[in-house]
Amino acid sequence: MFISQIRLRPDTDPMRLARQFDNSSTYREHQLIWQLFPRDPNAERDFLFRAEKRNGTQRYLLLSQRQPEADPAIWQVETKTYRPRLHSGQRLAFQLRANPVVTRKNAQGRSSRHDIIMDAKKQISWSTLPAAERPHLPTLIQQAGERWLAERLARHGANLEAVRVDGYQPQSSHKKGAKKPITHSSLDFEGTLQVEDPEPFTQLLYTGLGPAKAFGCGLLLVRRL
Repeated sequence: MFISQIRLRPDTDPMRLARQFDNSSTYREHQLIWQLFPRDPNAERDFLFRAEKRNGTQRYLLLSQRQPEADPAIWQVETKTYRPRLHSGQRLAFQLRANPVVTRKNAQGRSSRHDIIMDAKKQISWSTLPAAERPHLPTLIQQAGERWLAERLARHGANLEAVRVDGYQPQSSHKKGAKKPITHSSLDFEGTLQVEDPEPFTQLLYTGLGPAKAFGCGLLLVRRL
């Protein structure tokens, strides 16, 4: 595996960049990342990424099975091999942007995914509660996100110690040729955890957590404490 930090060169020609992807689509970041793997355009997605802005500069963190091949006239890329060595009882700090969902069955017995924040609101009949009786929204987001993450980490060999949950963002993206927009939400998590079983947890680092990975969700970043 490879982990890369990728930035657009500050002197990149906007017209040249526009030719790299379908400029009429908001599916851009996914297309941009795919451009870093030109040798096998028909391969299935084998990478996770996260987009973020620091000091006004856009950057992408990328975890991939293949080493990215970037056009040096457009990208600044720093890549290194990624082989985490973990042990039971190890404590790690982490960051995660995820699309947290739960699966519910409807009256007909059909299962579908639901945004955990919308689901939490539904469970307490948020829309019909008087405003004075509604829980503080950041508290609802914190509690729903913490519960969701703790359950999923436990399934993959880790215990959640502490976490801050914020940045709830419903999003809509348009893919060329699709009749309907693709909708999803994201939450940002930052905290500490303890590794209980290194093998499944390492696999989680490689494969990511939750859906919407094509939209920059799922990459779990960790560092030693």
